[in-house]
Amino acid sequence: MIGDGSSPLPLNRRRLTNIDSMEAASAKAKLAAAKEKFGREIHVFETEGPSPIQNEVPSTEESDDVYEFTAEDYHRVMATKKEDNYLKTRKIREAEEAARRSRVTKAVIRVRFPDNHTLEVTFHPSETIQCLYDLIMRVISRPDLPFYLYTTPPKKQIKDMTQDIFSTGFIPGAIVYFSYDLPKGADATAANSAAFLLDEVMSLKGLEVIAGAEQAEAVQSAPEPGVGASTVPFPIAQTSKRKNLGGQNGLKCESSLLLQFHISP
Repeated sequence: MIGDGSSPLPLNRRRLTNIDSMEAASAKAKLAAAKEKFGREIHVFETEGPSPIQNEVPSTEESDDVYEFTAEDYHRVMATKKEDNYLKTRKIREAEEAARRSRVTKAVIRVRFPDNHTLEVTFHPSETIQCLYDLIMRVISRPDLPFYLYTTPPKKQIKDMTQDIFSTGFIPGAIVYFSYDLPKGADATAANSAAFLLDEVMSLKGLEVIAGAEQAEAVQSAPEPGVGASTVPFPIAQTSKRKNLGGQNGLKCESSLLLQFHISP
């Protein structure tokens, strides 16, 4: 999975006990409605990242010089490929790839926007990159503006729309970055200053936490084993068995002890 070490920002969550069942049900309903509308489950959260200076166009792109591919990197990659080709035949490689495909059933794609909001979507590995672009077109606020997706580092624009997610290497998941394909100027400034996602998509932010709160509360409030009035039945059965089997023997043991107390000076 392509990662950048960032993590979702901690939400200002209320205690789970303060989230009632009606609120949890409402959150589940909104998530279900979004799934029905967009054809798949989507989640929105905010991630930590460098905050852009006010009145400055936020930019997630870096200069290509930052991701310079050195000669040493080239020789290391080529040496690895030659070794793999030498040790494995084509049929073995195809069989291994088919086995990997059969084991992978989903790919979690996170699309990072310049305002540090992330859209998380689950795809099947056999779906193409075009499916990802089609979904982005439906959830962004300005689908009329040209845009592209890229990965980093090194910075690489995603261009082949016919390639499936498995072949792209986006398994079991990946982080891709969104950018408007606009020349620098007033239009780019205005586009990057506005919200990137639709309001109804942004309203899904944090709903998975509320929807799962009811279940988490039930788990936390469940009594621990052995605590309370109820006891484990097996020790009771064993104790009863010992009492039944040793009824007379138990009386004899008690009589012997009493006799010893009387005989002892």
